[in-house]
Amino acid sequence: MELTRITYIALAVMGTILLSCEKNFKNAAHIAVFDSQQFRDYWHAGKAEVNAYDLIQSRYGESRTGKAVLIFVTEDLSKKSQVKLDNPVGRNKINVLKMNFTKNFITGIYPYSMMLSVFTPVDHQKRPASLKASMSSQEWCGQVYTQLNLRGNRYAIQSHSYFEQEGDERFSVRQELLEDELWNFIRLDHQNLPLGEVKVIPGLFFTRLNHVDIKIESAVAEKSETDSTYSYNLTFPEQERSLTIRYGKNFPYKILGWKETWKENGKVMESTGRLDKTLFIDYWTKNKNQFQYLRDSLNLPAPY
Repeated sequence: MELTRITYIALAVMGTILLSCEKNFKNAAHIAVFDSQQFRDYWHAGKAEVNAYDLIQSRYGESRTGKAVLIFVTEDLSKKSQVKLDNPVGRNKINVLKMNFTKNFITGIYPYSMMLSVFTPVDHQKRPASLKASMSSQEWCGQVYTQLNLRGNRYAIQSHSYFEQEGDERFSVRQELLEDELWNFIRLDHQNLPLGEVKVIPGLFFTRLNHVDIKIESAVAEKSETDSTYSYNLTFPEQERSLTIRYGKNFPYKILGWKETWKENGKVMESTGRLDKTLFIDYWTKNKNQFQYLRDSLNLPAPY
């Protein structure tokens, strides 16, 4: 009886140790994704990944063609003020993956120029929420600007618009998944993308263009795959809207395209992007006229 009891205790202890080792091994393997030599060689090489996409954007009930650009680059951000540090030293810094997402298209005689920026900690396990997101949109009627800053467990939001119904606003919402941070999550930690029923703060491009209040909504997240790609889909029942982001299966999990659909006056609208060209380049050093030819490498139209 005593031998059986001792044997049982020994087996239980061994099982606990094995489970602990297995858990630690899995965590170590996952953490290595952020700290692997492959990751450092790519994301800390002092360059940015610049991707140009063929864009179709619905606006005012019609489809418009244009260009979109997704830029991903790592940089050091101030923990306190959540801006890029001039001298990134000391405890105040945090390394983030920054995404700059631009859309340019024409509506009749006048152009739209839109930009979204999202700042997500590279060590996504320790800091799972993005620190900041901002969006601006300019067209000949006026401009709008919205910014979210993570303060504790809430996003402090300031929004400015030339529309009377929106005007200048300051408010906050509880921290939940940002639709706009999914692009960075794919690049940093695609294996842990949320699935099933989720609470989401919808994307700033959509909310501002459609004059929708920025608030937490329920959504359903799904993931599918082909031989070479993954697709991550987010469906918002309340808005009759969906977003699908398609990306490569292998590192660095490049964004290959997206499709967003929603209803406007009973008609289905959409925004789609298809990857055209990519440059891995320190673009911030290429600001002389002599480098304008590089836009040709991305199939981007000449500025006007």
